[in-house]
Amino acid sequence: MAQPLKIGFFGAGKMATALAQGFIHARLVKPSQIFAADPVESARKQFSAETGAKTEISNRAVSEAAKVLLLATKPDQAAAALAEIAGSFTPEHLLISIAAGVPIARLEAALPAGARVIRVMPNTPALVGAGAAAFALGHNATAHDGELAKKLLSAVGLALPVKESWLDAVTGLSGSGPAYVYQFIEALSDGGVAAGLPREVATQLAAQTVLGAAKMVLVTGQHPGALKDQVTSPGGTTIEGIHELEKGQLRATVMSAVRAASEKSKRLGQS
Repeated sequence: MAQPLKIGFFGAGKMATALAQGFIHARLVKPSQIFAADPVESARKQFSAETGAKTEISNRAVSEAAKVLLLATKPDQAAAALAEIAGSFTPEHLLISIAAGVPIARLEAALPAGARVIRVMPNTPALVGAGAAAFALGHNATAHDGELAKKLLSAVGLALPVKESWLDAVTGLSGSGPAYVYQFIEALSDGGVAAGLPREVATQLAAQTVLGAAKMVLVTGQHPGALKDQVTSPGGTTIEGIHELEKGQLRATVMSAVRAASEKSKRLGQS
């Protein structure tokens, strides 16, 4: 019989906790099959409290307890974590890294030859089960490894396989994108307040409107432009609002934001 899946986290922060909770809720693993290491005691206690999983101080202990290892440290802590577990990393291990900007080549170089590695770019809505993640396989990762990564990431949202060369663009779009959307929701709410709505009502309507519009795109599969046209009646209120957005260059500004964040991701990966 196949060995039961055991998952270890290097880093027990919010994203690690969200992923662990997603795996448990999807019944992919039980809390007893999850382990996490973090040098910060409060992070370990919080992780255990929210997942029921066991925590350790040592990354090495986690690598000895689990075969699927998630690197969930801050990017500048990744090298130290990998150096600690390199001696216990075996051909049976799979490393899935969510450390932003750390390329596959650097991950593989820090581990024994032949190490199976997958690099992932998740985003923070994974905390509420609505994440958007993209992942790229390393040189030695197998198709089965890719299927496992997709299954795990799908427990907290959407997961798409991509080329590693696309991950900087993914970072600029879905990695940083929630912040752009929060600004848009805030602006919608501000507009509602300016038009006479109470702040609480305006914010709830703004957030639900964005949620509903996003769901329409995903569920119908229609182009966003086509869905926009369905709301835009000739001579109506919506086209007046769209005209103002076009005058403010909303689309060009958002495109520039994604490109700027993507370029920054490339520079971080080179440092």
